[in-house]
Amino acid sequence: MATIFTRIIDGEIPGTFVWRDDRCVAFMSINPMATGHTLVVPIEEVDHWVDASPELTAHLFEVTRIIGEAQRRAFSPERVGVIIAGYEVPHTHIHVVPTNEMSELSFANAAATFDRDELTAAAASIRRALRDMGHTPAE
Repeated sequence: MATIFTRIIDGEIPGTFVWRDDRCVAFMSINPMATGHTLVVPIEEVDHWVDASPELTAHLFEVTRIIGEAQRRAFSPERVGVIIAGYEVPHTHIHVVPTNEMSELSFANAAATFDRDELTAAAASIRRALRDMGHTPAE
């Protein structure tokens, strides 16, 4: 059975995408810890990140770095944190979170609900930064 992330990637469930290539996607978290919280997800369903091929892992982290730079440009956070937890969904994903304090980088801060307009605005800011960086964001 397809994971919820595969269903989002395939368009069965709505997602607010900022990146898509032949190996992975990046879309906005619906339980954001902070404005701009983005998930980088491989298209291939890999449950545990250590089971991903070295090539896929390298690609995921390069996309994570690019998304993090776009978040820095868009939101001017002190840091961009990264979390790979792997408990919520059995499909590897990297949380990329703009933060100003270490305490913000916690699932305890994850919103229980989300505002579609805020998500859309944050995604637009990330896409604009990606374009300014010379990348073609997902629309």
